Amino acid sequence: MPVSLAKPEAIIFDMDGTLFQTESLLLPAYHKMFDILREEGLYSGPTPPEERILSGLGQLLSEIWKNVMPDVDEAVHRRADEILLKLEIEGLKAGISTLYPGVEGTLRKLKERGVRLFVCSNGLEDYIHSIVTVHRLQDVFEGLYSAGGQGTSTKVQLLRLLLDHFGIGKAWMVGDRSSDVQAGKENGQTVIGCGYAGFGRDEELKGSDVIISSFDELIGLYDSAE
Repeated sequence: MPVSLAKPEAIIFDMDGTLFQTESLLLPAYHKMFDILREEGLYSGPTPPEERILSGLGQLLSEIWKNVMPDVDEAVHRRADEILLKLEIEGLKAGISTLYPGVEGTLRKLKERGVRLFVCSNGLEDYIHSIVTVHRLQDVFEGLYSAGGQGTSTKVQLLRLLLDHFGIGKAWMVGDRSSDVQAGKENGQTVIGCGYAGFGRDEELKGSDVIISSFDELIGLYDSAE
């Protein structure tokens, strides 16, 4: 039996693994970053497996580095933040990045229907703004909230700030990780889980109200909501 959803006044999106195909930009930057860390004498040995950073997507960068490089000083983690952000922004400007199929068209159709659209991401502020700018989505979103920009330590806090600031009562939180599900549920909102990215395990989306396998399914969900 299909789930009956309430029509939201706003839809709030995670970025990596939801709107943005992160690995298209991240993996080339990840390998280059380790080359730079080795050149600077801050890291020795082979580059850790890609799986370590991909499995952490959606977490705060400080948590990701603990998994990727558990045995180095925190100062190296902060330097990694700087290098990775610089390389990713260079990659974005060079056109090395991809949104998931149907993202731009679906967002514009939702906006045409009068839905308020936002981003709520654990990423760095400049990274989130650069993705939106490069893919020309500035006119689509009413607000871009990031852990880096708002200084929050959990996505639950970040979403609460966004809801309060923009006076939103009824929203859908759309994302691909357990942090998105937790943020939505602990703030009393509907959660749409994205099952197409493949970074997380199935249990990541446990607790979602609906799980979609392609982004454009959001139009049908919205149109059929009551």
